[in-house]
Amino acid sequence: MFIVAVLVTGGAGYIGSHTVAELIEKNEEVIVVDNLEKGHREAIISNKLNGDSNVGNVNLLVGDLRDKDFLKEAFSKNDIEAVIHFAAYIEVGESVANPLKYYNNNVISTLNLLTAMKDAGVNKIVFSSTAATYGEPENIPILETDKTFPTNPYGETKLAVEKALRWADNAYGIKHVILRYFNASGAHVSGCIGEDHSPETHLIPLVIQTALGKRESIKIFGNDYNTPDGTCVRDYIHVSDLANAHYLALQSLRRGEESKIYNLGNGKGFSVKEVIDVVRKVTGRPIKAENAPRRPGDPAILVASSEKIRKELNWKPQMADLETIVSTAWEWHKNHPNGYSDK
Repeated sequence: MFIVAVLVTGGAGYIGSHTVAELIEKNEEVIVVDNLEKGHREAIISNKLNGDSNVGNVNLLVGDLRDKDFLKEAFSKNDIEAVIHFAAYIEVGESVANPLKYYNNNVISTLNLLTAMKDAGVNKIVFSSTAATYGEPENIPILETDKTFPTNPYGETKLAVEKALRWADNAYGIKHVILRYFNASGAHVSGCIGEDHSPETHLIPLVIQTALGKRESIKIFGNDYNTPDGTCVRDYIHVSDLANAHYLALQSLRRGEESKIYNLGNGKGFSVKEVIDVVRKVTGRPIKAENAPRRPGDPAILVASSEKIRKELNWKPQMADLETIVSTAWEWHKNHPNGYSDK
């Protein structure tokens, strides 16, 4: 007899592994699908919470969503109730240089996933989208009703999937919750899982790498923006708070609610200089910062309004303070300076 499970694509990645942790802490049965190109098998091993009978279980299926036979087998051999879909390439610069790679992975794989869901009669999906679907913001904070004009292929591929989800709902009754968010940050409070990207492009881990002596300095791209200290302002949200939002979205679909789109953010931004200063405070280490020219396409301020999900799903971030976010990231990185390869 099959055990009813939630399938998490990309569950060995950064946000995916934290969402798996959230699910098993809620006593869910989880099946992770990941090709391990970017994800880490060790993140799943760490999530098994050995010997604790009060949590759910997680199993890893190694394979690619572009492999239709693999997907068909995954759905036929398991009783899948719902899907949480993370698997995607996420580097904006690379998407500009190689857009077809991003369309092939981010869009084609999702169409295969939706087809497998339709064929298996699975009608619930939570989709990890991005505020890059908005492009240049017309409001600060950004609202779910704002226009979507992505300025890079990464954002375009996520928006293409959002549109496919809308039509799949219309035609097949596959209900969805789309979660658009900015900068996932921090690490699990257990210290067992955290952020391990190669190459690393996110600000907080890059600043921490500088604190650890793995980088000589951190570059500040532009110090003449129309912001309080001249540097870009971004919305940072703790990865475990993001994970909790995915669980709440899943619960809303289980209640039979209609498809929805939600922003996820703190509703408050922090500048590049503020982030560097907080990392200095948390680590107690000197961090050399160097000014560099602006990067093309970097808006001065990107902050998301999350009032809708707070109101409708009762989402309440537990670690919204920047110092808390950085502290959890520091605990992970100082104990895993080389990421999961240190295990």
